[in-house]
Amino acid sequence: MALVALAACGGGAPAPPLVPAARAAALSAEWWNGAVVYEVFVRSFRDSDGDGKGDLAGLISKLDYLNDGDPATATDLGIDAIWLMPIHPSPSYHGYDVTDYDGVNPDYGSSATMDTLIAECHKRGIKVILDFVPNHTSIQHPWFVDSATSVTSSHRDWYVWTPTNPGWTQPWGTGPTWYQVSGSGPWYYAVFWSGMPDLNWRNAAVRAEMDGIAGHWLTRGVDGFRLDAVRYLIEEGPGLQQDRPETHTCLGNWTAGVLAANPHAMVVGESWADCQTISTYFGAPAGGLPLLFNFPLADAVVSGVASGSARTIAATLDTVARTYPAGSADAPFLTNHDQERVASRLGGDPARLKLAASILLTLQGTPTIYYGEEIGMRNGTCSSDECKRTPMAWDSSQGGGFTTAVPWHDFATGRETTNVASETGDPSSLLSRYRDLIRVRKASPALSRGGTARLSAEDVNILAWLRTDPTETVLVAHNLGGSTATRALNAAGTAADPLLTDTGAALAAAGGAAWSVTLPPYGSGIWRLR
Repeated sequence: MALVALAACGGGAPAPPLVPAARAAALSAEWWNGAVVYEVFVRSFRDSDGDGKGDLAGLISKLDYLNDGDPATATDLGIDAIWLMPIHPSPSYHGYDVTDYDGVNPDYGSSATMDTLIAECHKRGIKVILDFVPNHTSIQHPWFVDSATSVTSSHRDWYVWTPTNPGWTQPWGTGPTWYQVSGSGPWYYAVFWSGMPDLNWRNAAVRAEMDGIAGHWLTRGVDGFRLDAVRYLIEEGPGLQQDRPETHTCLGNWTAGVLAANPHAMVVGESWADCQTISTYFGAPAGGLPLLFNFPLADAVVSGVASGSARTIAATLDTVARTYPAGSADAPFLTNHDQERVASRLGGDPARLKLAASILLTLQGTPTIYYGEEIGMRNGTCSSDECKRTPMAWDSSQGGGFTTAVPWHDFATGRETTNVASETGDPSSLLSRYRDLIRVRKASPALSRGGTARLSAEDVNILAWLRTDPTETVLVAHNLGGSTATRALNAAGTAADPLLTDTGAALAAAGGAAWSVTLPPYGSGIWRLR
């Protein structure tokens, strides 16, 4: 869900000089630690039946694009898991107001088609992560319809009601949070908008139902959940009413139930906040979550690449290393379905888009790629969320390879050249860069699961770090500037093997523990040290 403007990770630009920090490797040995996840909006991915809306069968037809199951091939993206934005029945195009948590949106297909998708994904080694919306339902959900009928209805206490309006405003603004059904009677709480009333997580029956829903989908074969809006389960007043201890307890208990049913399940939370707040949500199975999206780092990377400065990225990496619990795992990304696409923020600049991808896929954690990001898809021409979620461009035809009909929403600008077909055979394309980066990452224990030690480059444009595990050390360097740069770096080793380097990137031993790195404009280099 779209939430608040992101606060600076460290509360403002730190005073120079920055003191590099190191972050230990995540302790989890599960598959999701270091995996590459791909976020899919099914409605916009591929239409199989000619109604203009993407569906599950269309997604199945494109699974080989994501991962064909053969590690020896280089024609697929090579991702490890797909995160499906809500696939449940809903009155809205986006699906975040659910009317049946156990069902499948008929626009997307049937329950049987969902089972086929899970099976086809597993055949290719792709895990399936469902978007789970625990904070609220649709106002049309049968639970709420029953809840609103009477103070004695069986679902009355499944939502939060009061006889008078407490007047609370939203935590991120001045909007209301209390509403009346048909403009009269008692008031119900809905932190996002009137059509999505909040569930009452203080009610044991609600918690049991949420446990049961998770168990249902785990039994059907899904491999984990992305939890929407985790900060808002329990509120106690206006403004900064979120982040209550009870919320953390509820999340911890729910996660414990998921892991009891499937110890290998991935559970990742959306806590859109500063580093300190995010850090309080870690901890599983009791009291928190095993994995959280890194919103401050995402903003730092995109804004740093846009401005040509490594300083904010370096400062955020240091803050994360000093703030997050030791051994914790996070999920870095560039942008998601609630944000302006990275290609729009970077003006479609191919060099900067490759640089952003190179930074993302050399970071510690579980990186997530938003569909279309790998080909440089931009936002649509409007400012609404729909324009952040436009149809995928597979080719340059009128239907974009997405549909044979009129698409449910207009394509983003530039699809004639920004599409999968145009980039597939081009080794210099953004798509090829993503494919290469993912393969290098998956072949390197240090890149996929190692810890991070940021290196001081004494240059506002140079960003460098070591990724280490017991078997290898990998040096990563990026140049955010528009001119070639050569800088000294300190790291143990006497020889270096290039894993992925841009033309003009070089690393030379300078004696002792010193290296000299040369990087072209907006260029990157990845070397294994020995």
